[in-house]
Amino acid sequence: MNKLAVFASGTGSNYDAIIEATKNGTLEAEVALLVCDKPNAKVIEKAKQNGTPAFVFDPKQYRNKQMFEAKIVEVLQEEKIDWIILAGYMRLIGDTLLHPFDGKIINIHPSLLPAFPGLDAIGQAFDAGVKVSGVTVHYVDSGMDTGKIIAQQAVDVEDGMTREELQKAIQQVEHQLYPATIQKLITRGE
Repeated sequence: MNKLAVFASGTGSNYDAIIEATKNGTLEAEVALLVCDKPNAKVIEKAKQNGTPAFVFDPKQYRNKQMFEAKIVEVLQEEKIDWIILAGYMRLIGDTLLHPFDGKIINIHPSLLPAFPGLDAIGQAFDAGVKVSGVTVHYVDSGMDTGKIIAQQAVDVEDGMTREELQKAIQQVEHQLYPATIQKLITRGE
């Protein structure tokens, strides 16, 4: 069974969706590790409740990005992780982590990339007045949301929709699309 490490920095709603998919059998994998760079993030408590081991670190405790990424790689290799699943991890991945997991790191982004990369994609789309937004699952490279696209799903922006309503609609799509896409990648053996 494929072992996943979920990287998250916040509340962990996509972590929840992935865990649920492993429990109901639609995702044939094990969430073997949570990696979190925010010692007070809500996702850490969710990991405890689900029995997911967690590697929680404070980047400020390391001299530089290479140092904490080297430690993460060490932990991932100890746990025999097959895939890294970014789920609201708010850091760019550097070469120290990219190289040993080349082609095995994926991210979910709340826009139809290449539109609205980076922070607050939902706010960017809302402020731009788009009529269609959406969700993208992509491979991670050294850029900001620039990796090869794996899957996308559109979300219509209805007239009068608030930013919060758009966020909720996008999250509903994320919570279905991400586990399904991970399962497809595992099934294809990529």
